[in-house]
Amino acid sequence: MSNNFPDANPTGTSYVERTLAGAEYFKYITSVESDRRARAAFQDLVQRIVPPGAALFDFGAGAGIDARFFAERGFKVEAYDSDPRMRDFFAEYCRDLLETGRIVLDASCFREFVTLGPAVSGRRFDLVICNFAPLNLIDDLKELFAKFAALTAPDGRILASVLNPYFIDELRTRWWWRRALRLWRRGHYFLPGPQAPHYRRSVANFAALSAPHFRLTRAFPGISSSSLNARLQFFTCRYLFLLFEKTQSQQHVRQ
Repeated sequence: MSNNFPDANPTGTSYVERTLAGAEYFKYITSVESDRRARAAFQDLVQRIVPPGAALFDFGAGAGIDARFFAERGFKVEAYDSDPRMRDFFAEYCRDLLETGRIVLDASCFREFVTLGPAVSGRRFDLVICNFAPLNLIDDLKELFAKFAALTAPDGRILASVLNPYFIDELRTRWWWRRALRLWRRGHYFLPGPQAPHYRRSVANFAALSAPHFRLTRAFPGISSSSLNARLQFFTCRYLFLLFEKTQSQQHVRQ
C-alpha cells in the first residue's frame, strides 16, 4: 500500500509532504536508520513464527522489499499492493523471482481483492504479513480480516506492523491530546492528511475488528531495547507488531 507512515505526522516537522511510491518510496524507506531497524525486527519475528519454506501472503507489499527478502530465503510468497506505482516498481525490483515463480504478484484493485475468489497462486497461506502499517489505511477492517481468513490455512496467522497510538514522541504534541478522548472512547481516530489519510487505532480496536475470524494473541514492540523494561518499550516504538491467530470456529470451518 502506498504510504509514507514513517513520517505521517500532522506536526509537519521535517516530514515528507506527499505520499511516496515506487522508486521514491524505496529510496526513502531504505535510507532511514529507524525504518531499517524496524524492518529487520519484523523480518526476524516472521522467521521465528513460521517454519522455513512456509507460504506467506504479503499484504501492502509496497516496493517488494520484504517479499524479496523472504523469497530469497526459501519462503513461498504471494504479494499484493493496491497502488499501481508500487506494483510497477515491485515488478521490476523482483523481476527475477517473479519470472521463476518464487513470488506471485496480485495486480487486482482493492475492491476486487477483498471480494473475489482465492489467491492468484491458489495457495492457502501459513502467515499473512503486513509491514509498515498498511492496516492503518483501511476503513473496513472487518471485511479485510474476512478476506485473510479465506486466504489462510486452518491454523493460519497474521503478523501486522501497525502505528503505535501511544508513541512517546507524539504524546508530547498538542495534536495528539486533541484526539486523545476520541481514541479512548472509540478506540480510533482518523487523520485526513496532508500525507496518506489513515487511522490511528488502539490494540483493543484491532482485536475487536479481527473477530470473529481471528483473535489477537500477542503484541510486540516494534524495536526492542535491552536498556528498557518491557512496558516502556511499547511507548518508545513508532510501530507495534500484532500477532493474530485463527479462532477455533474458523479452524473447524476450514478442516
